[in-house]
Amino acid sequence: MKKTMEYLHQKKRDGRKITMLTCYDYPTAQLQDEAGIDVIFAGDSVGTNQLGYKRETSVTLDDIIHHLKAVRRGVEHAYLLADMPYRTYENADTALATAQMLLRNGADGVKLEGLHEEIVAHLYNQGIEVWGHLGFNPQYHEKAAVQGKTYDSARVLAESVRSLQAAGACMVVLELIPEELGKIITEQVTIPTIGIGAGRFTDGQVLIVHDMLGITPRELRHSKNYGHVGEIMLKSFQEYASEVEAGAFPNVSNVRHMKAEELSQLMRHYGIE
Repeated sequence: MKKTMEYLHQKKRDGRKITMLTCYDYPTAQLQDEAGIDVIFAGDSVGTNQLGYKRETSVTLDDIIHHLKAVRRGVEHAYLLADMPYRTYENADTALATAQMLLRNGADGVKLEGLHEEIVAHLYNQGIEVWGHLGFNPQYHEKAAVQGKTYDSARVLAESVRSLQAAGACMVVLELIPEELGKIITEQVTIPTIGIGAGRFTDGQVLIVHDMLGITPRELRHSKNYGHVGEIMLKSFQEYASEVEAGAFPNVSNVRHMKAEELSQLMRHYGIE
């Protein structure tokens, strides 16, 4: 079954949690889809986790499209979300062109950061499923920090989510906000909320795949290491290098041989006894 926006909204209405992970390549997309992840997200976090950029602001539309196309090939059932990169939605016309490009390359919906009601409304009126993203916004905030910790800032953030919903946003990501605020916002809006560092009471959760697999070397309070894959990879690389240097790899089970008559003819040609 293909997971649609209606499916995601029904999960909120039923009180069932929505699962979401970032993804940047075909084999990972296949595995996430097989695992039943609801939303697979080709996000601009590809920049800092896959491409070696210092910040998400360096990610281009071409970067997103390249990885989106790879992910699309591996997804059959999940809803596929794509990020609109930094400075690709500064006005209505630019935003529409960006969104249409992402949809043509396989996205089911697009996400933008910050309070851009006019942009959201314009995309909504064009029939595009657009997600909001509030709280900590990597495209606009240089340093990761919890947002909405005071009464005034929390109220502004909550009202901003309501404004995005009124403009036509179909879902919203809430990043690095207090759990209490995440709960209040989730209960105040009809669109599903997806949290990352936003507590236990949002309608769903998203994590960066490198963080939850344990590839990222740093410990993150809002995440959990489910795989220790980084340690496994490092050990594998070290073992491979050691065996190659010692002549233990490849061994007889890893090689192929010529037929005796073909080898004999080749050796005679080169004068090998």
